[in-house]
Amino acid sequence: MELTRLKGKLVTARKGHKLLKDKRDELMRQFLEMVRENKALREKVELEIANANRNFALARSAMSDEAVRVAFMAPKQKVSLEVAYKNIMSVEVPSYTFRTRTSDVNDMFSYGFAFTSADLDGAVRSLSEVFPDMLKLAQSEKSCQLMAAEIEKTRRRVNALEHVLIPDMEASIKFITMKLDENERSSQIRLMKVKDMMLEDKHHYKEKEEKRARRKAEKYSAG
Repeated sequence: MELTRLKGKLVTARKGHKLLKDKRDELMRQFLEMVRENKALREKVELEIANANRNFALARSAMSDEAVRVAFMAPKQKVSLEVAYKNIMSVEVPSYTFRTRTSDVNDMFSYGFAFTSADLDGAVRSLSEVFPDMLKLAQSEKSCQLMAAEIEKTRRRVNALEHVLIPDMEASIKFITMKLDENERSSQIRLMKVKDMMLEDKHHYKEKEEKRARRKAEKYSAG
């Protein structure tokens, strides 16, 4: 019964090992694609933020610090973030979307244009344009983290099956098979001995053999 149970577990373990290897390979493929996309997106966002910082530096050079603080004191626009999840190879990765309180693009400017410079307008506009890419970058980086964790977990499971569980079960099956074969040989030997004893009791083969041997000896001595 133990041998049958172990053989069934071994078949299941080998199937699971193959499935986990296929899952690991597919996760790695998708993870590398996401990393390449993330790298390109990060370079784009860093460039856009650098441009926005330059515009802000130009605006601050043309305006006083107090004027800049007053310009952003009462924002007109509001952004709400929504988080959904999608399944990629049993990994729940986030999907971010945002909505603004109003659809008017001019509501991003929380100040009047009379006392501010055009450089400040350009800085605000550039930050507004980089925001969707920043959100995509955050989504991509979080997805990469989750995928990397799942790849590591799957890799550990594959290694545990390949180097620990499956070899242990194969060794146990081999040991039980050898013991069963040994027991079977011992049983056959015992049966053969019992058969010889039963035949001896019934036909007295040994006594007949001894009589024949004595007659031969007597005949040889007489001759």
